Amino acid sequence: MKKLFFLMLFVASLFGDIIQDALSEYDKGNKAKAAELYKKVCDGGDAEGCFGIGFMYSSGEGVKQDKFKAVELFKKACDGGFVLGCFSLGVMYVNGEGVKQDRFKAVELYKKACDGGVAEGCFNLGNMYYDGEGVKQNKFKAVELFKIACDGGYAIGCGMLGAMYADGEGVKQDKKKAKALFGLACDMQEELGCKNYRKLNEQGF
Repeated sequence: MKKLFFLMLFVASLFGDIIQDALSEYDKGNKAKAAELYKKVCDGGDAEGCFGIGFMYSSGEGVKQDKFKAVELFKKACDGGFVLGCFSLGVMYVNGEGVKQDRFKAVELYKKACDGGVAEGCFNLGNMYYDGEGVKQNKFKAVELFKIACDGGYAIGCGMLGAMYADGEGVKQDKKKAKALFGLACDMQEELGCKNYRKLNEQGF
C-alpha cells in the first residue's frame, strides 16, 4: 500500500513537471510542442493535461481545430475532477460547438465549475439565472452568484452585481453600493465598470 502511495506521488510530480513544460512551450509560441506534451499527460490519465489539449483543439493552436475532439477532452478533464474542464464544456454546450446545444446541461456544468471555485463559472451560471436559460429565471439567485464571482476576483461579476444594485434587480436598489462595486470592477481594469462609476459619481452618488 505504501509503495502504491509513493508511486502515485511520483506520477503526480512527473505529470506536474510535464504540465509546466507544456505551459512554458506555449508561452514561447511552440504550440505544437505544447500540444504534444499535454496529450502525453492526458493519455497518462491526468485531467489537467486533458483540459490543456482540449483547449488547443478548441482554439486550433498547435493542432488542427476540432471542436468535437475538444468536447471529448473537456469531458474527460471534468470527469477527472479538473473543474476548468467542466466550465469549458459548459461553454461548448451553450454555444452548440462540437455538441448539440443544451443549456440545461450547461447549467449543470457551470454549477460544478462554480462549486469548484471557478469564479467565471459562477458568473456564467448567474447569467443563466438572470436570463432564465436552462433554468427558471431567478434574479435573486443571479445576485448571489454574481457576488460569488466578484468575491472570486472576476471583474465582470462585480460590474454585473453593481448593475443589479443600480437597477434594483434581485436586490434592494442602492446606488452607493452600485458605485462601490463599479469602482471595484474598474480597479480590476473592467472599462464598463469605470464608465458606470463615473456616471454615478457625476449624479452625486
